[in-house]
Amino acid sequence: MNAISRLATVISLASLLPVAAFPVSTLAAESKGSVEVVHWWTSGGEKAAVDVLKAQVEKDGFTWKDGAVAGGGGSTAMTVLKSRAVAGNPPGVAQIKGPDIQEWASTGLLDTDVLKDVAKQEKWDSLLDKKVSDTVKYDGDYVAVPVNIHRVNWLWINPEVFKKAGIEKPPTTLQEFYAAGDKLKAAGFIPLAHGGQPWQDSTVFEAVVLSVMGVDGYKKALVDLDNKALTGPEMVKALTELKKVATYMDADGKGQDWNLEAAKVINGKAGMQIMGDWAKSEWTAAKKVAGKDYECVAFPGTDKAFTYNIDSLAVFKQKDKGTAAGQQDIAKVVLGENFQKVFSINKGSIPVRNDMLGDMAQYGFDSCAQTAAKDFLAGAKTGGLQPSMAHNMATTLAVQGAFFDVVTNFINDPKADPADAAKKLGAAVQSAK
Repeated sequence: MNAISRLATVISLASLLPVAAFPVSTLAAESKGSVEVVHWWTSGGEKAAVDVLKAQVEKDGFTWKDGAVAGGGGSTAMTVLKSRAVAGNPPGVAQIKGPDIQEWASTGLLDTDVLKDVAKQEKWDSLLDKKVSDTVKYDGDYVAVPVNIHRVNWLWINPEVFKKAGIEKPPTTLQEFYAAGDKLKAAGFIPLAHGGQPWQDSTVFEAVVLSVMGVDGYKKALVDLDNKALTGPEMVKALTELKKVATYMDADGKGQDWNLEAAKVINGKAGMQIMGDWAKSEWTAAKKVAGKDYECVAFPGTDKAFTYNIDSLAVFKQKDKGTAAGQQDIAKVVLGENFQKVFSINKGSIPVRNDMLGDMAQYGFDSCAQTAAKDFLAGAKTGGLQPSMAHNMATTLAVQGAFFDVVTNFINDPKADPADAAKKLGAAVQSAK
């Protein structure tokens, strides 16, 4: 049974329970409508970002019901969302990403009509890169609004820690990365801050795969799910390098949330972190300045690539007209120029609007965001723009789960053999497809 069939089977029970059978939200007398939004933007910087959206929607006269669900890189929120759907009581809006948007849409629960007028009036088709718009469409209709674009293959560096360890410049190759790690260890610092959660393990894994196998190899293995690429000699080499990268990871990081590990770099306890640019939101919240207090560079060997993670808000079918109006308002606000600027500056990401990506300095974005925008636009032309497997952009949750299981077991088993792990990876992915 494929992933879409599995989700459809779970959700099909909801069709027996019409949304109208559940009580709609009680609205304040002055409210135009109420919209419940399920999301997992809960860390300090992320919360500051989503609060911007909430404030604008409330200013527009709608009641925002916050459905924040912490933990698991979104997996906990997805569990909650599935339970709500099965109960026939989905929220008006939910944070869903990548191919999972199409999965949810195939169940019939997402609204294919409510965003039509907004998308046409705001000219979304010309405003968005095709990779972005395709992500949030189902059978040609918008069923979600893209919020921002994250680059995943970043390496975050505390330059003061590097200086104390005698490291002159950021690493540009894996060998330089290992040399920097050795110097950081010798100087008494944690070389690589890392929380040992499966999605974090796979974030590092895909960066190493991209470095070792290149863009074409990454696409074949992690996007196309080609079995030869998953089990071949290049993957074995990538897993071998991953094993070495893991020797520099924080020994006390098992089970730690990513933002707690980011704090170790910010506070000078660790030298580096491999993480998407939502990590920048923590530096921003700590009043640190890009290019001065911290450096952001592409993970060694991946400077010509851009693995992306697009945050999106999907709209669920609702009987209440006030909720529909609220969904439309959220969509307008999200893709508005002001919100795109303020949200991404808080979140650490870059806007989804092509007209803004071309001149980031004009909007007050820092050096990290300017580099990300430049590399996104370049990658869109060269093929370097690739969806992140670890962040729900390249595969379904079922296939992603297969990657997570194999990669995390491999990292945590000192005796694990890379060749054997590659075989397990191929078998697990094929079974989950």
